[in-house]
Amino acid sequence: MAGRQLRADAQRNHERLLEIAAEAFAREGTQTSLKAIAQEAGVGIGTLYRRFPTRETLVEAVYRNEVARLCDSAAELLESLPPEDALRAWMESFVDFMAAKQGMADVLRPDLMPADDRMQTRDLLRAALARLLDAGVATDTVRPGVDPYDLLMSLGGIVLIAGAEGRRDLASRLIDLLLRGVA
Repeated sequence: MAGRQLRADAQRNHERLLEIAAEAFAREGTQTSLKAIAQEAGVGIGTLYRRFPTRETLVEAVYRNEVARLCDSAAELLESLPPEDALRAWMESFVDFMAAKQGMADVLRPDLMPADDRMQTRDLLRAALARLLDAGVATDTVRPGVDPYDLLMSLGGIVLIAGAEGRRDLASRLIDLLLRGVA
Protein backbone atom coordinates (compact mmCIF):
# COMPACT_ATOMS: atom_id res chain seq x y z
CA MET A 1 0.00 0.00 0.00
CA ALA A 2 3.00 2.26 0.25
CA GLY A 3 3.06 4.99 -2.34
CA ARG A 4 -0.70 4.81 -2.91
CA GLN A 5 -2.88 7.68 -1.72
CA LEU A 6 -5.40 6.59 0.91
CA ARG A 7 -9.04 7.63 0.83
CA ALA A 8 -9.80 10.36 3.36
CA ASP A 9 -11.59 7.96 5.73
CA ALA A 10 -8.80 5.39 5.44
CA GLN A 11 -6.22 8.11 6.17
CA ARG A 12 -8.17 9.19 9.26
CA ASN A 13 -8.33 5.56 10.42
CA HIS A 14 -4.58 5.17 9.84
CA GLU A 15 -3.77 8.31 11.83
CA ARG A 16 -6.19 7.36 14.61
CA LEU A 17 -4.64 3.89 14.89
CA LEU A 18 -1.17 5.43 15.21
CA GLU A 19 -2.38 7.91 17.85
CA ILE A 20 -4.19 5.30 19.95
CA ALA A 21 -1.36 2.78 19.60
CA ALA A 22 1.20 5.38 20.74
CA GLU A 23 -0.86 6.07 23.85
CA ALA A 24 -1.38 2.36 24.55
CA PHE A 25 2.30 1.50 24.06
CA ALA A 26 3.37 4.32 26.37
CA ARG A 27 0.88 3.21 28.99
CA GLU A 28 1.10 -0.59 28.74
CA GLY A 29 4.05 -1.50 26.51
CA THR A 30 3.90 -3.17 23.12
CA GLN A 31 2.22 -6.31 24.37
CA THR A 32 -1.03 -4.41 24.81
CA SER A 33 -4.03 -5.89 23.04
CA LEU A 34 -4.16 -4.98 19.35
CA LYS A 35 -7.89 -5.67 19.45
CA ALA A 36 -8.24 -3.06 22.21
CA ILE A 37 -6.25 -0.56 20.13
CA ALA A 38 -8.50 -1.16 17.12
CA GLN A 39 -11.61 -0.88 19.26
CA GLU A 40 -10.49 2.37 20.90
CA ALA A 41 -9.60 3.76 17.46
CA GLY A 42 -13.11 2.92 16.28
CA VAL A 43 -12.07 0.39 13.63
CA GLY A 44 -12.22 -3.36 13.29
CA ILE A 45 -9.23 -5.58 13.95
CA GLY A 46 -9.15 -6.39 10.21
CA THR A 47 -8.52 -2.71 9.43
CA LEU A 48 -5.63 -2.67 11.89
CA TYR A 49 -4.07 -5.79 10.35
CA ARG A 50 -4.64 -4.54 6.81
CA ARG A 51 -2.62 -1.41 7.61
CA PHE A 52 -0.14 -3.08 10.00
CA PRO A 53 0.24 -6.81 9.31
CA THR A 54 2.31 -7.47 12.45
CA ARG A 55 2.70 -5.97 15.90
CA GLU A 56 6.26 -4.99 14.93
CA THR A 57 5.11 -3.05 11.86
CA LEU A 58 2.64 -1.14 14.04
CA VAL A 59 5.29 -0.35 16.64
CA GLU A 60 7.73 0.83 13.97
CA ALA A 61 5.03 2.95 12.30
CA VAL A 62 4.12 4.52 15.63
CA TYR A 63 7.76 5.24 16.35
CA ARG A 64 8.38 6.82 12.94
CA ASN A 65 5.19 8.86 13.24
CA GLU A 66 6.15 10.12 16.70
CA VAL A 67 9.65 11.07 15.52
CA ALA A 68 8.15 12.97 12.57
CA ARG A 69 5.66 14.76 14.84
CA LEU A 70 8.41 15.75 17.28
CA CYS A 71 10.66 17.03 14.50
CA ASP A 72 7.82 18.90 12.78
CA SER A 73 6.91 20.54 16.07
CA ALA A 74 10.15 22.57 15.98
CA ALA A 75 8.83 24.74 13.14
CA GLU A 76 5.38 24.94 14.72
CA LEU A 77 6.82 26.04 18.06
CA LEU A 78 8.95 28.72 16.38
CA GLU A 79 5.82 30.13 14.74
CA SER A 80 4.07 30.64 18.06
CA LEU A 81 6.83 31.15 20.64
CA PRO A 82 10.06 33.12 21.00
CA PRO A 83 13.05 30.91 20.10
CA GLU A 84 14.18 30.33 23.70
CA ASP A 85 10.66 29.24 24.71
CA ALA A 86 10.33 27.10 21.58
CA LEU A 87 13.61 25.38 22.42
CA ARG A 88 12.47 24.67 25.99
CA ALA A 89 9.08 23.35 24.82
CA TRP A 90 10.76 21.10 22.25
CA MET A 91 13.21 19.76 24.82
CA GLU A 92 10.34 18.98 27.21
CA SER A 93 8.53 17.23 24.34
CA PHE A 94 11.67 15.25 23.58
CA VAL A 95 11.78 13.98 27.18
CA ASP A 96 8.12 12.94 26.93
CA PHE A 97 8.77 11.28 23.56
CA MET A 98 11.66 9.28 24.99
CA ALA A 99 9.57 8.22 27.98
CA ALA A 100 6.86 7.00 25.59
CA LYS A 101 9.48 5.25 23.48
CA GLN A 102 10.47 3.22 26.54
CA GLY A 103 7.11 1.48 26.22
CA MET A 104 8.23 0.34 22.77
CA ALA A 105 11.79 -0.57 23.76
CA ASP A 106 11.26 -4.32 23.47
CA VAL A 107 10.61 -3.97 19.73
CA LEU A 108 12.84 -0.96 19.04
CA ARG A 109 16.04 -2.51 20.41
CA PRO A 110 19.12 -1.35 18.50
CA ASP A 111 19.84 -4.90 17.34
CA LEU A 112 16.37 -5.10 15.75
CA MET A 113 16.43 -1.67 14.06
CA PRO A 114 18.70 -1.26 11.06
CA ALA A 115 21.59 1.15 11.62
CA ASP A 116 20.35 3.31 8.72
CA ASP A 117 17.02 3.81 10.51
CA ARG A 118 18.76 4.79 13.74
CA MET A 119 21.01 7.24 11.88
CA GLN A 120 18.08 8.74 9.98
CA THR A 121 16.16 9.27 13.22
CA ARG A 122 19.17 10.89 14.85
CA ASP A 123 19.67 13.13 11.81
CA LEU A 124 16.02 14.25 11.88
CA LEU A 125 16.22 15.07 15.59
CA ARG A 126 19.53 16.88 15.13
CA ALA A 127 18.06 18.94 12.26
CA ALA A 128 15.06 19.95 14.39
CA LEU A 129 17.38 21.05 17.19
CA ALA A 130 19.62 22.91 14.74
CA ARG A 131 16.60 24.86 13.51
CA LEU A 132 15.70 25.85 17.07
CA LEU A 133 19.30 26.74 17.93
CA ASP A 134 19.70 28.82 14.77
CA ALA A 135 16.56 30.78 15.64
CA GLY A 136 17.96 31.38 19.11
CA VAL A 137 21.30 32.53 17.73
CA ALA A 138 19.47 34.94 15.39
CA THR A 139 17.76 36.56 18.40
CA ASP A 140 20.87 36.48 20.64
CA THR A 141 19.21 34.13 23.13
CA VAL A 142 21.45 31.17 22.26
CA ARG A 143 25.20 31.43 22.00
CA PRO A 144 26.64 30.55 18.60
CA GLY A 145 28.51 27.32 18.13
CA VAL A 146 26.28 25.00 20.19
CA ASP A 147 26.43 21.63 18.47
CA PRO A 148 22.89 20.24 18.06
CA TYR A 149 24.26 16.69 18.36
CA ASP A 150 25.87 17.52 21.72
CA LEU A 151 22.58 18.98 22.90
CA LEU A 152 20.71 15.89 21.68
CA MET A 153 23.09 13.61 23.58
CA SER A 154 22.71 15.79 26.69
CA LEU A 155 18.94 15.43 26.44
CA GLY A 156 19.40 11.68 26.16
CA GLY A 157 21.38 11.75 29.38
CA ILE A 158 18.62 13.71 31.09
CA VAL A 159 16.11 11.11 29.98
CA LEU A 160 18.27 8.30 31.38
CA ILE A 161 18.83 10.01 34.72
CA ALA A 162 15.31 11.26 35.30
CA GLY A 163 13.72 8.11 33.88
CA ALA A 164 15.76 5.84 36.12
CA GLU A 165 14.44 7.74 39.11
CA GLY A 166 10.91 8.11 37.68
CA ARG A 167 11.16 11.86 38.12
CA ARG A 168 9.72 14.02 35.35
CA ASP A 169 10.25 17.09 37.56
CA LEU A 170 13.97 16.30 37.68
CA ALA A 171 14.07 16.24 33.87
CA SER A 172 12.60 19.75 33.74
CA ARG A 173 15.13 21.03 36.26
CA LEU A 174 18.00 19.49 34.30
CA ILE A 175 16.63 21.06 31.12
CA ASP A 176 16.78 24.42 32.95
CA LEU A 177 20.47 23.85 33.64
CA LEU A 178 21.13 22.78 30.07
CA LEU A 179 19.35 25.85 28.70
CA ARG A 180 21.47 28.10 30.89
CA GLY A 181 24.51 26.46 29.34
CA VAL A 182 23.42 27.29 25.78
CA ALA A 183 22.15 30.83 26.58
